[in-house]
Amino acid sequence: MEKAVILKRGKEESLLRRHPWIFSGAIQRITGKPEEGELVTVYTNDNKFIARGHIQVGSIAVRVLTFADENIDRDFWKRRIATAYHMRQSIGIASREDNDTFRLIHGEGDNLPGLVIDIYGDTAVMQAHSVGMHVCRDEIAAALQEVLGDKVKNIYYKSDTTLPYKADLNQENGYIVGKSSTNVATEYGLKFHIDWLRGQKTGFFIDQRENRSLLEKYSKGRKLLNMFCYTGGFSIYALRGGAELVHSVDSSAKAIDLTNANVELNFPDDKRHAAYAEDAFDYLEKMGDNYDLIILDPPAFAKHRDSLRNALIGYRRLNAKAIEKIKPGGIIFTFSCSQAVSKENFRTAVFTAAAMAKRNVRILHQMTQPADHPVNIYHPEGEYLKGLVIYVE
Repeated sequence: MEKAVILKRGKEESLLRRHPWIFSGAIQRITGKPEEGELVTVYTNDNKFIARGHIQVGSIAVRVLTFADENIDRDFWKRRIATAYHMRQSIGIASREDNDTFRLIHGEGDNLPGLVIDIYGDTAVMQAHSVGMHVCRDEIAAALQEVLGDKVKNIYYKSDTTLPYKADLNQENGYIVGKSSTNVATEYGLKFHIDWLRGQKTGFFIDQRENRSLLEKYSKGRKLLNMFCYTGGFSIYALRGGAELVHSVDSSAKAIDLTNANVELNFPDDKRHAAYAEDAFDYLEKMGDNYDLIILDPPAFAKHRDSLRNALIGYRRLNAKAIEKIKPGGIIFTFSCSQAVSKENFRTAVFTAAAMAKRNVRILHQMTQPADHPVNIYHPEGEYLKGLVIYVE
């Protein structure tokens, strides 16, 4: 029997608008007893083909790979990866001499829901967010090699923290292809140690590249505080931009070690930089008005909608303290990477924080994720990163 999903009457409307998710409540019945991660063909209630994708356990029951009646095979993976790569080449991010760090596959944004591939020099780091992509990992890796050729010598698979824990896959990270003896990559002429073995995400926050570049333009002569610094990306751009002083703060001692290593890689023995392993809120509370440029780039305060209220309280508290403490004429780069927090939610939180701090604030820039993290126009939920640059009188 064919492994298929038959929708309830009228539940194909979102698919006709090419939204790549099918929710469990839209399904009338499932035939063929597919296991989690297997391919299923999706039909309307009157038995018309509409899509094909990976079935999974949870509220999102199917992640759609194609709306065409085509095979999901090696040629399919090659076509999708090639399309994504050509887009990165056409916008210049995959063909710059001063940059070998970019996102090649961004899930739904590249019509491959559940898959992320980041490029660091000649190493690709692949991450599956669905059982279906995990099952196809070797086929995807082979297609990736065919498309990029000798530009990618190593493929590291890093999905132990992103696969659904209920699937009980006991996934261990490791190299599918090759093995790299170096972990240094280049972003806009700056060098970074990328910890794809144990670091967050795939080892680096590529999605802040353009925002780091913008910060560099504001850094000259300023005293800067980089909160939640992780590997120190913003700090290093600020140093190149001519900041007078840069302090990096993170609650993780390991992150502070990485930050110091990255500073040393680019600016050896630079006395303008110091790093501290401290809680962000504690540091903000006790600091004086020493800084005239502050970066607030916290981890996701809300991973799910049921934690939205507490997340917004956290964003208000964090921003209010920074706005209160920054020097007159200071600039704050403030971000949320929580998909559950909308641009409107986040802006309202920052507005409320400004009112709490009783200072006049103006928006200079509104920021989002870069072009190699594209948003599928049929999947607006993919716009997860939002930020504001504000001027505090």
